Amino acid sequence: MTNTLDTKLPPISMNPTDIERLRKLADAAANKYPETSDFLAREIERAAVLPEATPCVGLVTMDSNVTFRDDVSGQTRSVQLVYPEDANVDAGKISILTPIGAALIGLSEGQTIEFQTPTGGWRALTVLTVKPQAI
Repeated sequence: MTNTLDTKLPPISMNPTDIERLRKLADAAANKYPETSDFLAREIERAAVLPEATPCVGLVTMDSNVTFRDDVSGQTRSVQLVYPEDANVDAGKISILTPIGAALIGLSEGQTIEFQTPTGGWRALTVLTVKPQAI
């Protein structure tokens, strides 16, 4: 799976906790999910690192609830971005180790990302709303 040219990618931000855990996850998944783990690793590397105590209002982080639009199909979906062990598509919980999960992490409300899927197709997702995980 490849991305568009870096110059076309929207700026993204991540908190240090997510970066550390996601970096380890991408490394561990490299053999099983090479394209997606590579995509995730590239997203981590280009992300601006937020100070630890920075509130992540409107920013897609792990465990946040995201409503996004697939700009190719026009379909709108609401999901929670989770680690692979918590994924449950029927419950609306998508893994960070999916192309959509890796694409959404670090985006802010209103941003759009275009990316190539493992099958060679192109997707464009626009983040509509982001809510933190319910405690």
